[in-house]
Amino acid sequence: MKIKVGIIGATGYAGAELVRLLSAHPEAELVALTTQSYGGKSFCEVYPHLYKYVDQKCCELDIPDLVGKADVIFAALPHGHAIPVAREVLKQGKKFIDLGADFRFDRREVYEQWYKVEHTAPDLLEQKVYGLPEVYREKIKSASLVGNPGCYPTSVILGLAPLLKHGLVDTGTVVADSKSGVSGAGRGLSLGNHFCEVNENFRAYNVGMHRHTPEIEQELGKLAGEEMVISFTPHLTPMNRGILSTVYAKLKQEMTLGQVRSIYEEYYRSEFFVRLLPPGILPQTKAVAGSNHCDVVPVVDPRTGRVVVISAIDNLIKGAAGQAVQNMNLMFGLPEITGLNRPGLYP
Repeated sequence: MKIKVGIIGATGYAGAELVRLLSAHPEAELVALTTQSYGGKSFCEVYPHLYKYVDQKCCELDIPDLVGKADVIFAALPHGHAIPVAREVLKQGKKFIDLGADFRFDRREVYEQWYKVEHTAPDLLEQKVYGLPEVYREKIKSASLVGNPGCYPTSVILGLAPLLKHGLVDTGTVVADSKSGVSGAGRGLSLGNHFCEVNENFRAYNVGMHRHTPEIEQELGKLAGEEMVISFTPHLTPMNRGILSTVYAKLKQEMTLGQVRSIYEEYYRSEFFVRLLPPGILPQTKAVAGSNHCDVVPVVDPRTGRVVVISAIDNLIKGAAGQAVQNMNLMFGLPEITGLNRPGLYP
């Protein structure tokens, strides 16, 4: 019997990617696609590329009814809106994957400080599992409530994880410099995302105050076994999708590139979706576009004693919908790559 899936916020960019991926998933059946703006319209009217692949109509959200129909609920909603859904899902004994920020944090006060809203379900934070399979795979398998990681955090955490796990870098020297495509801002209209504002332009934003900063620090700190504070600067690039992160850190001891690469090779040896690229090839966003892969390459700079790690993901796939499907596969005992084992699109 197939897994019955309901998607809340199906007509945003991340939600639409969930629909696309799950419509072709051999073990999933879409039973409800909710939206605030397109109730009653067929999904292919909103996203014509899915004509003849998705025949459902968009519906308005009725939480108890939706949860009753589905085995798993995905929520692609703004922060603060997933909590009542999570309560109903757990009440009915179903599974919940939140693509927003409501269940990414261990500490309520951190969420409230950075997102400026009250977290009304601190009890549920004790039950949630942070949905980064390459780090929390075994916990995800038995979870009912998963907080899907943010896109920037996914690229930075996967880039640094091997070095932090082995205690090889000075944790006080980490600087993460990331660039994202415009789809990361969502489908809603805003002046900063208009064509004339973005085209032929490249800019930093939210320097030192981006909401993904504490999420990155939380997870890097767990890997390192100590509290971490990093410098994180996001940039907006004139492309549709993709994230390229360049992360800098001071090595605690002199190491060759070969030594560092061997640590990455061992750490990611069994990971299908994390690709340590061969020497001489650096990650690029176009090579992962449309895929659930994260491409990673460490480079040692002997002149400065730093390691520079470059990672690339598709922000809507490994940074959102693809990772959420990866989590669903784990939660339902399926092979992790089910419905996701495909390369990206090029050019």
